[in-house]
Amino acid sequence: MSASVAVYRSIYTEDRFKQAYGSDENASGSLRLREKLAGRCRCSKRACLHLLRERVPIFSWLPRYKLKKWILGDTIAGLTVGILHIPQGMAFALLTSVAPIFGLYTSFFPVVLYMFFGTGRHVSTGTFAVVSLMTGSVVEQLVPSPLEMNSSSSEASDFEAQRIGVASAIALLSGIIMLCMFALQLGFLSTYLSEPIVKAFTSAAAFHVTISQLQSMLGLRLPRHTGTFSLFKTLASVMENLPHTNTAELLISLVCLAVLVPVKELNMRFRKRLRTPIPVEILTVIIATGVAYACSLDSTYNIEIVGHIPAGFPRPQLPAFHMFPAIAGDTIAITFVGYAVSVSLAMIYADKHGYSIHPNQELLAHGISNTVSSFFTCFPSSATLATTNILESAGGYTQLSGLFTSLVVLIVLLLIGPLFYFLPKAVLACINVTSLRQMFLQFQDLPDLWRISKIDFMVWLVTWLSVVILNVDLGLAIGVVFSMMTVICRTQRAGCSVLGRASNTEIYRPLENHNKCYEVPGVKILTYNGPIYYGNRSFFREEMIRLLGLTPEKIRRREKAMKALEKRERETTERGIANTSFSSENEFFKSGNYDQAVLIDCSSVIFVDVAGARLLTQMCTECQKVGVHVYLANCNESVLKILTSSGLMKYMNPQHIFVTVHDAVVYIQQQKEKPSENTTTVWV
Repeated sequence: MSASVAVYRSIYTEDRFKQAYGSDENASGSLRLREKLAGRCRCSKRACLHLLRERVPIFSWLPRYKLKKWILGDTIAGLTVGILHIPQGMAFALLTSVAPIFGLYTSFFPVVLYMFFGTGRHVSTGTFAVVSLMTGSVVEQLVPSPLEMNSSSSEASDFEAQRIGVASAIALLSGIIMLCMFALQLGFLSTYLSEPIVKAFTSAAAFHVTISQLQSMLGLRLPRHTGTFSLFKTLASVMENLPHTNTAELLISLVCLAVLVPVKELNMRFRKRLRTPIPVEILTVIIATGVAYACSLDSTYNIEIVGHIPAGFPRPQLPAFHMFPAIAGDTIAITFVGYAVSVSLAMIYADKHGYSIHPNQELLAHGISNTVSSFFTCFPSSATLATTNILESAGGYTQLSGLFTSLVVLIVLLLIGPLFYFLPKAVLACINVTSLRQMFLQFQDLPDLWRISKIDFMVWLVTWLSVVILNVDLGLAIGVVFSMMTVICRTQRAGCSVLGRASNTEIYRPLENHNKCYEVPGVKILTYNGPIYYGNRSFFREEMIRLLGLTPEKIRRREKAMKALEKRERETTERGIANTSFSSENEFFKSGNYDQAVLIDCSSVIFVDVAGARLLTQMCTECQKVGVHVYLANCNESVLKILTSSGLMKYMNPQHIFVTVHDAVVYIQQQKEKPSENTTTVWV
């Protein structure tokens, strides 16, 4: 049984509707401003508590913590992630070109701080491969590795101090940038890194990480290449030095990969059945360290080992402030990547579990984490893909899981760290490579992306190729610029259509897609599916000319004919003599097949700038020259305000702006039926 709708009401122009249902803008606007200022300036115990809970979320969620329901899941998930942080922290420290102990520090301090200030319940922060790779590139540029250096000399310790000084300076500057962005409420900037950009970028960066770890897996002592085409330079250097491969380290790498890859695959395939994933990384680290110690692999086969890992907390020290000018540009890119990945991960799991995160508060959380951690010899941190996924799948509920994660890392820092002295670096390189599994699997999204949106597919492809071929920073910039260009091009070439009416309804649809709709006689209804601004004003004008048939030549010819017709009418009226040519002149206009009115549906016009407003004014005057009146419908408040401010109402009757298309059509038809009452209209 089909339902029917019947509505009887008056015709509403914008002015009439505002008089009936609008509010006093000045009064309401000043009232809202006054209320906001009063709310901001109000100082009370309740306001202070609200601000404290808002800026330090732990005071909001901890009092409502469901101990019996959540504590077991948070404990298991936190311990599991903490165990994974140990090998990954040391491994990602190699990517950052600093000693492994600094990776453990970076796996501790940011986790504790995010627990207090973060809003993502399932976010695991710490070392992240892509951020570590980008930081390591800057460190290598400013503090390049010497070809020969005694690892036990004071020169080596000074060298490590310089490197971690640069890395911690990047963390400090990154934190300061995030805090400034928080102060300016710029959390929305992460939206400029769209999902195709983030996925393509991380997938391409995974190739950089893999290639950079080949030399450690093969036992080659090669300088690290940075800058443009670094991936190909590194690959060429590795291929050139293949004859110098350390067989022992190659065998260690092959055995580690043979263990890590299948077990991690089992963890992913049976993650719903396993209460916690198999901690294969830490088991591999423990076994490899024991074998290397028992067999004296470092002295017998000259394999590269981690070396001394000091026990205890790091002493606070100042980062290399003097490096700020040299690292500023790269740090901005690192900041945006780290923040975008962190917010994206937080939003994914927030949507999955039905809660919300606050992007600006995430800026504060990561800003404080990086700023404070930098004084404890930490490099930049962010949310991490692998550990966040494990945290959620292991049953974590809240940020309290970070407490148990940090406890595991703390025990290693205070007691167990020195025991990893004989850990081969090749094992850490294998852990780095196998941790990128999720990033490589993002290629599986390409067929669906191609089916859904060819433009987003091109954004993905351009970003991926740019990052792989050029380098991480430049490739990301090219991806962002290309993505924004696609948006601009789509607004420049927005479609313009003629609308027709469905019989016996107030529904209007494009005729090109609805052949059963019909054009309303005497009215050309047009719709434009995009903004009207300086970038597309020429295209908009061309489309309107094409659909209306009002070329400049035709306008001049019709204007000249209209003046002649008006002159004949005056002469006829003055002399009182019938003019036999009057009817033939009138036929001239009727033969032009011009509509009596043009109605522009502005429902899809989201904004208009000064250039667009002037163009509409110009079109309005041109149409009036040939006796065609312009009407507008469905204008939003901002568009209507700009059109009014630009002086359009000097050339257009305010009563010709309607609330809906149907209101305008009914009004035009009524005027057509009663032409004698509308003496200002010239019917063509």
